[in-house]
Amino acid sequence: MKELDQRLIFKLDDVSYSYLNHRFALMSISLEIQKGESIAVIGANGSGKTTLLKMLDGLIFPSKGSIYAFGRKITEKSFDDPNFNRFFRKNVVLLFQDVNAQLFSPTVEDEIAFGLIQLGIDSDMIKEKIRETAEFFRISHLLGLSPYQLSEGEKKKVALASLLVIEPTVLLLDEPTNGLDPRSVRELLEFIKRFRNENKTIITATHDLKIIPDIAEKIYVLGESKEIVKVGDYESIFSDLGFLIEANLM
Repeated sequence: MKELDQRLIFKLDDVSYSYLNHRFALMSISLEIQKGESIAVIGANGSGKTTLLKMLDGLIFPSKGSIYAFGRKITEKSFDDPNFNRFFRKNVVLLFQDVNAQLFSPTVEDEIAFGLIQLGIDSDMIKEKIRETAEFFRISHLLGLSPYQLSEGEKKKVALASLLVIEPTVLLLDEPTNGLDPRSVRELLEFIKRFRNENKTIITATHDLKIIPDIAEKIYVLGESKEIVKVGDYESIFSDLGFLIEANLM
């Protein structure tokens, strides 16, 4: 595999995506995301936020236009290359809106170990990384439990721990505060702040507008037309009351 450009993380060039070839979920999306950027994607329900994250995670592919990751154009066929597949899956991770969809192991410890096992990490290193990660997320006391015994906040921590234990460079978050109590939201924001300080690229789709100053420097607004209707910082987006009402954000 040729050396990939890790400065330009994603580039979308006039990308559209349709379900069942007739219902568009994204329309004419063009954007670039650089290494270390922290970005929020906002918009009304059904504007395409989750679809965009799934595309960035290589779970779905454009119906029209092109998507590039780390300087390489990606298609379904790209992931037939085992070296690229390993590189991409090691570096880009997605926290689902419904974390129950990504928790499947018998215990929390097994959940955190899964990605490390897939990467071929030796057993002693796996044990050490589980210990370090569990301490970081303050979930050491949960390691022997089934994920399904946990509260929603605990599940989110475990899901994040299972993703971040492999040390990715890009973190995609889909409605991360959904269903969390205030304390769990504060803890999640604390974790995101730490990741930002480590120069990771973080892209968060959220309808929780009050957390945006804590998680993002740049905001993409998706309109009900499934297109990007505005890009800017917090002040430029949220000082325009008429725009917020028009975009169904207020």
